[in-house]
Amino acid sequence: MSLARIFSRARLGVAAPPVEVEVHLSGGLPAFNIVGLPEAAVKESRDRVRSAILNSHFDFPASRITVNLAPADLPKEGGRFDLPIALGVLAAGGQVPAAALQDIECLGELALDGTLRPVRGVLPAAIAAAREGRALIVPTGNGEEAAIASGVAVFEASSLLAVAAHLHGRTPLPRIERAPPRVDATECADLADVRGQFRARRALEIAAAGGHSLLFVGPPGTGKSMLAARLPGILPAMSDEEALEVAAVASISAGGFDAAQFGRRPFRAPHHTASGVALVGGGSQPRPGEISLAHHGVLFLDELPEFDRRVLEVLREPLESGRIVISRAARQAEFPACFQLVAAMNPCPCGYHGDPSGRCRCTEEQVARYRGRISGPLLDRIDMQVEVPRLPAQELARLPAGEASKAVRARVEAARERQRARGMPNARLEGESLREHAALPAAGVQLLEQAAARLGLSARAHDRIRRVARTIADLAGQANIGVEHLAEAIGFRSPER
Repeated sequence: MSLARIFSRARLGVAAPPVEVEVHLSGGLPAFNIVGLPEAAVKESRDRVRSAILNSHFDFPASRITVNLAPADLPKEGGRFDLPIALGVLAAGGQVPAAALQDIECLGELALDGTLRPVRGVLPAAIAAAREGRALIVPTGNGEEAAIASGVAVFEASSLLAVAAHLHGRTPLPRIERAPPRVDATECADLADVRGQFRARRALEIAAAGGHSLLFVGPPGTGKSMLAARLPGILPAMSDEEALEVAAVASISAGGFDAAQFGRRPFRAPHHTASGVALVGGGSQPRPGEISLAHHGVLFLDELPEFDRRVLEVLREPLESGRIVISRAARQAEFPACFQLVAAMNPCPCGYHGDPSGRCRCTEEQVARYRGRISGPLLDRIDMQVEVPRLPAQELARLPAGEASKAVRARVEAARERQRARGMPNARLEGESLREHAALPAAGVQLLEQAAARLGLSARAHDRIRRVARTIADLAGQANIGVEHLAEAIGFRSPER
């Protein structure tokens, strides 16, 4: 009888909990059993492992094989355990040295001929392996992703035979030591393309500087989507930690990690037919949704009232907390969701309410019903709500090109640097931090009290105005909030919306 152990990693949200693969060979009729709460894909690995071992010219043991994936109460899914199971069978049978398995972790799906196929979720596993001080063996195609994690030795293997040769010390596997280069975060659509719309451009700059949420309201064709698409181009470059978090979420998503996008802030624009699960994540095996894929980036919701109201309501909690917890009967997974919300909507069903042309024929009841598709609590959580009016064609043709993203980004980065010195972006200020860093002068307190009474502002809106005012002061290079900064922030709350 023989026993072998090898280490691997499961997937649970953006975490990679450890899994110890134990393989026991015993007497009796030949059998191959996998225990430890395996999903269907893991159970099917028995056939893949058997064929891969035989086609790699190893002997498949004519014994009773029991594979235990510990801990037993953690669900295991996917083909990521094929390689560690195969190595465990070979080590238990004495065909590879068991001692060589103690300092490594491995992942990989096996083809029937013994070649290795890439799997998703390698980056979280690499980060966890680095904390444990173990090397990581991954399939060819996953090495570049795993190498993003610092402090871990990453080896790339094309087949089971190549891994066995490496463990015997005959032909070492290639070590991947260089992470993919970060893309130039400035390679985005330029704000100079937007002509006119100075108030909307100003709101976009403030939103970028403080991480604030933003709603554009205006007729069709006024540039709302165009403005939103240019927000990533004026945001500061991500830190190494932020880029790693974004890559980790992409690694476990259905689309997988794309090295060509490493370091670029996400811009997600789901269609208005998206479901609640598509937006926030979920499923029987929890996967990240659009809000998590937009982590440290922008979530753009065009035609906001066309989204199902119940779908929009699920945004309320992550907008405040910056994370989402998906709970199912069998498991619970937490995903990061620190995104910047930008939304756009028409003022009425036809889109031309209030337009000087008089084209709108919507009744007041139709307009109220249309706007009522967005709940008050959700609107209350949007920091700025800005009108984007239609410009006459002759005026638009005479307007010069707008200020380039590069110049705006310089001001945004300077404002963000002041916020980093305080420890957090302005959009996240609350409690004592808000009182300390967004203190108002006496005249400002009076102005805000008058605005709150006249506009019927909630306590939440009251605090959000102060956060926006703090950002406006940062853009102006002022240490304290002035009355003029507060007045501008109040102007970005549209009471009729």
